Amino acid sequence: MNFLRPNHNVWRIERAARAAVLIDAAAFFEAVRGACLKAERSILVVGWDIDSRTQLVGADGTPADGFASGFADFLSELVQARPELQVHLLLWDYSLLYAGERELLPRLSLGWRTPERVTLCIDNSVPFGSSQHQKIVVVDDAVAFSGGLDLTIRRWDTTSHAAENSHRVDPSGHPYRPFHDVQMMVDGEAARALALLARERWCRAYGGKPSVEPHGDPWPEAVRADFTDVEVGIARTQPRYNGDDAVREAETLFVDSIDLAEREIYIENQFLSSALIADRLADRLARCPQLEVVMVAPRSHDSWVERHTMRNGRIRFWQRVRAAGSDRVRLVYPAVEQGEHATNTMIHSKVMAVDDRFLRIGSANMNNRSMGADTECDLAIEAQSDRERAAIREIRNRLLGEHCGVSAADVAAFLDRDGSLVRAADRLTANGHRLRPIDDGEPDESGLSDVIERIADPPRPIRPTRLARHLLARFRPLLVALACGLVVLGIALAWRYTPLSTVVTADNVRAVLKSVRGEAWAIAVVVLVFVLASAIIFPLNLLILTTAAVFGPWLGILYGGTGTVSSALVMFFIGGRLGREALNRMLGKRWQHGLEGVRKRGLLAVVTFRLLPIAPFTFVNLAAGASGIRFVDFLVGTLIGMLPGLVLMSVMGDRIIRILAEPSAGDIAILVVCVAGLIGLAVAAQSFLGRRGDRA
Repeated sequence: MNFLRPNHNVWRIERAARAAVLIDAAAFFEAVRGACLKAERSILVVGWDIDSRTQLVGADGTPADGFASGFADFLSELVQARPELQVHLLLWDYSLLYAGERELLPRLSLGWRTPERVTLCIDNSVPFGSSQHQKIVVVDDAVAFSGGLDLTIRRWDTTSHAAENSHRVDPSGHPYRPFHDVQMMVDGEAARALALLARERWCRAYGGKPSVEPHGDPWPEAVRADFTDVEVGIARTQPRYNGDDAVREAETLFVDSIDLAEREIYIENQFLSSALIADRLADRLARCPQLEVVMVAPRSHDSWVERHTMRNGRIRFWQRVRAAGSDRVRLVYPAVEQGEHATNTMIHSKVMAVDDRFLRIGSANMNNRSMGADTECDLAIEAQSDRERAAIREIRNRLLGEHCGVSAADVAAFLDRDGSLVRAADRLTANGHRLRPIDDGEPDESGLSDVIERIADPPRPIRPTRLARHLLARFRPLLVALACGLVVLGIALAWRYTPLSTVVTADNVRAVLKSVRGEAWAIAVVVLVFVLASAIIFPLNLLILTTAAVFGPWLGILYGGTGTVSSALVMFFIGGRLGREALNRMLGKRWQHGLEGVRKRGLLAVVTFRLLPIAPFTFVNLAAGASGIRFVDFLVGTLIGMLPGLVLMSVMGDRIIRILAEPSAGDIAILVVCVAGLIGLAVAAQSFLGRRGDRA
């Protein structure tokens, strides 16, 4: 019974008279060029990336057909030579995250600088946070290519993957490391189905109604078919958007094909982070004691975003699979060591071979976004005959042998003798090529990596409101601090640019205090002034200096100290009454442990905030009350922390300004000793209060 089922794990199953696996970009680019040279009516390219500067050449690096080697120039010359030929290029309207990797002005290079019959459409019809990740080329609706390769720069390489290759350079002349990818080419009804899929994608972005009109036979003569008269399944990922249901055939096909495995699974994939696939591999390994899995992936992830997203996901993926498979599984990268040159081959392919029964080549990575957020297109062949099974074995052996520097025949001979795919990956090596284990180290547990991972590798299109809620939950303390900073800034601006700057001034406060000087109830007025000033975040030090100037140093210490403590206690009780639940909601559960630590060291925390001008006096009082610091810790900490400054400002008065402007070594030494003594006193008091609390 066939396991490929339309509307389940594939969109459609269509027959191809010929199907060929094109390994690496030199073979793919040469085949695309050959098919385009035979085109008479249409060429349609759908890509994640398309670059006008791509050198569309084969293994020798130079074309022999008389047309230009650069992609845009090649298309321009081709449409001028073929009056009926129309070229359509669909390029994803990429995220700013990838701007550094893409051609700067594609509309100019692929649109305005090419003839009118070369039409460029920038595809922005995918949901927020998703990408158009299909890589499809269709020629005359009769031959189609699909896989992991885009017609872009820094992709070209040959199957030898030499450490150095003079043709493997980017447009600026900079060399890049070996690069590996795989594409499949089909004709017949399979090509027509891909043509329909690509045209539907085009019409979604550009408009119109899709229609398919196969014409001629543009199959390039230089390409030998690996399969003939074969059924090809087409699996897609399509995110839910604009009323269309989500399509997750690619994910279902991964799961179903893993359940087929009896002896061997061979995987090449750029990204491994899908927990569902990891769990299914682990389950199958547990059920089948003889099953072996070899996974070939990049040694590391290049970009900053990938290192903070896909690396963590791959660590979790590999931990799950390795725990189930132990010595029957391998996660490896292709190392290249030739002479004095040591490098590694970039794995960009998305290939899976199960026993000799199933082959899959496409654009879908084994990460979360390929399962539900991006558009994907994979081609699958389920062997129906001995000839097709032999072809699947041959392709898998070619791929494995390429990374080990040996031929497909050498891989087949080793497997005939030894029978282990894992040992073949471990032992086969030649020409400076071999497979080495990947070591990603420990995962990055920072909150930033978690947030970036949710954005860069989502299992479905990102909902901005959901993302905002997650960011709020993750960065609550930072956002609270930012909000408090904005409040302080707003108050500072209000003091500077609003009538508040002329109403509440040191002179006006001094006038109020002078009016009650000598009265028995003056201290009550002072306390009231301090409380009101605290409510509007009037500078405390200025208030203390004004009090000392009006009442003298000794009454200034008494009145200023009473006013300071009274205003602090009022704000402390307000914070405890109104802010406790709000603070807990803002910080969330993950920050409660840190808050409990502050409560246990409440006296020391209060003294520290009193001695160091980290935040405005009023905010410290409110936050202390909301945090649940004990009243006695707050009161004693306030007295210890504020008393030195209170005495200093009351006694020294205007001489403080002179000392701050021209401090002597003696002044600094005295200040340091005083602060150290106060901290020591706070620690001793905290210890004493803690012991009393324990005994109670």
